[in-house]
Amino acid sequence: MIVAWGALALLTLVHLVAHLVGAETLADSSQWFLMPVLAGCLWLAARRRAADDPGRRSRLIRLTLVALGFSWLGDTAPDLADGDTAFLVMVGFFLCAQVVYTIAFWPYRAGSVLRRPLALVPYGLALLALVVACAPSAGSLLVPVVVYGVCLVTMAVVATGVDRLAAVGGAVFLLSDALIALNAFAPWYDLPGHGFWVMLTYVVGQVLLVLGVLRRDRGASVTTREGDRTWVST
Repeated sequence: MIVAWGALALLTLVHLVAHLVGAETLADSSQWFLMPVLAGCLWLAARRRAADDPGRRSRLIRLTLVALGFSWLGDTAPDLADGDTAFLVMVGFFLCAQVVYTIAFWPYRAGSVLRRPLALVPYGLALLALVVACAPSAGSLLVPVVVYGVCLVTMAVVATGVDRLAAVGGAVFLLSDALIALNAFAPWYDLPGHGFWVMLTYVVGQVLLVLGVLRRDRGASVTTREGDRTWVST
């Protein structure tokens, strides 16, 4: 498992350096492998845990793997089509990823900021600011932009109920997609090294979501085993 995480770190480093030095071909090709390797890290960690708890299959783990799969499809879309079609296909796959993440995290909403209205304000303001920034140039794509923004923010909100790492991961993922939206629709947006920052926040966000999911899954596993021991002892 350590080898898998090491491979992810090395691959991420190569990908980010490729962005910095303008090696577009290397940046594009290395991006294809980021989410599969991260999914492999999650799968290996979950398999190791399942070995200690035979028959146990976590819904949270399974859905997170599906979300990573849709994210991978979103990563590859720009290389499989051109222009607006590539952008729309990419957004469509990432929309699926956000929906699956939200479904995965929804059972933990009781511990999220949904129960704390004041803590929801930053998320609402982020969505509002993003829509206001993109609306003037979005044209016919405004509705898809709003729908995606709502789904993205919803994912980030319910992630706060999973684990602190997942909460940070959801917020960082939100930032990454916000940078993409601004680059696509805000004429005034001009961030040096845009691709680098998008991918840095994207990978960090996804890794933190996975680590948060693993911590939540570990806690649920421990609680279940302790409950089983208590039941047997009685």
